[in-house]
Amino acid sequence: MTASAGDEREPPVLSAARLAEVVADALRAAEGYAAGVYLCSRSPHMLRLAVLTGLPGPLFRPWWRVHVERPFPVADAHRLGTPVVLANATEAMRRYPQFAAGLPFQFGTLNVPVVAGGHAFGVMTVLRPAASDAGEVQEQRERLARVAGSLGADLLRSRAEGSAVTWDDEPLCVRPPAAGPVPGRVGRLAWDPVGDAVTTDEAARVLLGLAPDRPPDTLSALSRAVDPMDAHRLPGLLREAARGRPPPQPVQVRTADGGVRLLQLWAPPSNAPTPVRGVLVDPGPGALADGAADLLPEGVFCLDRLGLVVYANARAAHLLGVERARMLGRSLWDAVPWLGQPACEEHLRGALLSPGAVHFHIRRPPPPAGAGDAGARSGPRPYEGDWLSMAVYPGPDLLTCTAVPANRVPHDPRRPATAAAAGVVTGAAADAEVDIPAPDAAASTAPAYRPIVLAIALTEAVTARQVSAVVMQELLPAFGGRRLAIYLLQERHLYLAWETGFPEGFLAPFEGVGLDARLPGVETLTTGRPLFFDSMGQLADAYPGIPLDAEVGARAFLPLIASGRPVGSCILGFDRPRSFGSEERTVLTALAGLIAHAMEKAQRYDTEAALARGLQQALLPRRLSQHARVETAGRYLAGTEGMEVGGDWYDVVEAGDGLALVIGDVQGHGVQAAATMGQLRSAVRAFALGDRPPEEVMGGTNLLLIDLDPGQFASCCYVRLDPATGVARAVRAGHPLPLLRHADGRTEVVDLRGGVVLGVDPRAHYPVTELRLDPGAILALYTDGLVERPGQDIDDGVTELRSALSAAGAPGRPLAEVADRLTAAPRRTPDRPDDIALLLATRLPPHSA
Repeated sequence: MTASAGDEREPPVLSAARLAEVVADALRAAEGYAAGVYLCSRSPHMLRLAVLTGLPGPLFRPWWRVHVERPFPVADAHRLGTPVVLANATEAMRRYPQFAAGLPFQFGTLNVPVVAGGHAFGVMTVLRPAASDAGEVQEQRERLARVAGSLGADLLRSRAEGSAVTWDDEPLCVRPPAAGPVPGRVGRLAWDPVGDAVTTDEAARVLLGLAPDRPPDTLSALSRAVDPMDAHRLPGLLREAARGRPPPQPVQVRTADGGVRLLQLWAPPSNAPTPVRGVLVDPGPGALADGAADLLPEGVFCLDRLGLVVYANARAAHLLGVERARMLGRSLWDAVPWLGQPACEEHLRGALLSPGAVHFHIRRPPPPAGAGDAGARSGPRPYEGDWLSMAVYPGPDLLTCTAVPANRVPHDPRRPATAAAAGVVTGAAADAEVDIPAPDAAASTAPAYRPIVLAIALTEAVTARQVSAVVMQELLPAFGGRRLAIYLLQERHLYLAWETGFPEGFLAPFEGVGLDARLPGVETLTTGRPLFFDSMGQLADAYPGIPLDAEVGARAFLPLIASGRPVGSCILGFDRPRSFGSEERTVLTALAGLIAHAMEKAQRYDTEAALARGLQQALLPRRLSQHARVETAGRYLAGTEGMEVGGDWYDVVEAGDGLALVIGDVQGHGVQAAATMGQLRSAVRAFALGDRPPEEVMGGTNLLLIDLDPGQFASCCYVRLDPATGVARAVRAGHPLPLLRHADGRTEVVDLRGGVVLGVDPRAHYPVTELRLDPGAILALYTDGLVERPGQDIDDGVTELRSALSAAGAPGRPLAEVADRLTAAPRRTPDRPDDIALLLATRLPPHSA
């Protein structure tokens, strides 16, 4: 049974209460602010996030599932069985650039595998403040390992009781334990700059951590009540406020014991120093419950670390355009859906994962047609065109967010023009201000780091298929696309290399078009100029009569040109009309250049790989020696990871009145391995043609390899079969054991005594084992590439091959068809890490000869 959050039968070890307890222990052990547990799922090689605390689940949806082969710290910890410690963002970027580009914030992470009894169940991960190096978090790592070990023991016990310990649901999002008690008040203070007199109420003194009978009566005394890092700021803030220049929004200060407070100051504008009044707010739940923070003139709302709105004052509801009652107790994305755009979510992730405050500007959407004010919108200013200046202050338990109107936002000449159009502008430069242009509602809101992820991922793509897959996975989501087509240039014609999202058969008429065709995909390549169409109508006007795959939408045609050489064209399709800002066009064009270089490299790889495969095939026998009483079939599949030739081979050689069945595997890959394989194959053939005994064949080949001294060793299995009697005499040098399928379907592993691999010991002895091959039985010789899987025991692969041989070797079925069935699965596997060789032999009944 697979554990599920809503399954009444789930094992107690995976109950919500137990998982919440585990991540709370992990937080305390690693002194972090967020923790999670990944568990294996029913999907092969896939980890799923089972529980998360300290972070809102929806905000981290892209990281709910992790493939164990992906370059990701959690995946490596699980696959390698060792902790992965990233002390800071610099270490993360060095070791895991794609992970660091996806979460480009200042934090560290500890990832400890959850293992017990030789079983790998998953990984425990904790996000924590950045450290200078791994040595600083050694103690926390050891404590976290003990928590992971305890969970592993529970999971092992659950497994022994017959309960599955996989996870296939959405993660449980649980509230972290409180960081500490909060005073739960809102206090008031005032300062008279003329007499330097400070007055505070009792609540303010509690918030400042002072005894009720010892109020701070001067500015110096007030400064001593806050953290030394803030003590020098506080007098300056008050003096500026006294001159009529109070801070435009609440200022975060810390008390001497580290508590976070928000201080709002105001005073009437005046040329002379004026008394200053202020409100001190504790953003903890207790203070917010009594609504005293409604005294603040700015909008203030607070989120817990699950993203739930725990407080919103009336001004915040007014500015966000929703009813206050609708916000409280709901997730921010449910309460204010228009804040759920990618760029805004990116700022919230930054506040959750980084120690510093985050500032940005965002434009409010217009209200729905016919919608009333609902008490949330009033005043002479129209709703359209309004911008908000947002600030998010992180805390151990809460995020405190403030909002103030801002029809003018900071201008940075380096900022992309599409940022304002997207409705989100970061406050990178606060010195100059410009009016906000009317936004383009369809413009992209892709986080800036997505193109970086694409560039990094392209460097890891090797084949044309891998490059196309990366473009589909990274480029389309980053810009909101739904369709993709990549055409490559061959002999002045464009041929489709990859497509997704287009109606079936729509692209067929464009296959193989020449460079003289008047089509946007052709002209973008011949002119080197990208073409952008905001709507299908624009495309139809520019190219009358062109077939269209949709009535609405937008299209971008990008030239793939590498170092001045045309490579092909890339077509992006969007389901809705949209415009392309100048900066976005520049980014897409630059990314097209990256794609072109990656695709050119991939084409060169594919060409060289094809040549290498041809060389490899030439070294294998063109035909197998035949005998009237024996049927044989051989198959060879080259590895697809890397273009180097390998050293697997098989052969069938006439040996007197019998047949010699041979299979071998030279260690390593490359031209040297292939050359060694060719020499060994020739040596074995020479010995076999002389009908030398099997032990002499193997011993002589061993001495030959030692004399050649290529720095390589090889495994080999040699079987001399008498077709008339079925008696076989076999020797083995470090090679996998053969399989024998009897005529009745039973399949067994042939127990051949063996010697060491060839090329190691000149005194090696290779004992002979005698067996019998009855008519209708099938002897299977193979190399380890057929039974080895990453992360899987080789015995499991042998068991799978035995089952497949038993099912495929039905009486009367041609042996070539049996060989095809046994190699069907690896043939369909796009990424084969090793070569595969297979040799089958069966004796025919006398009447068939």
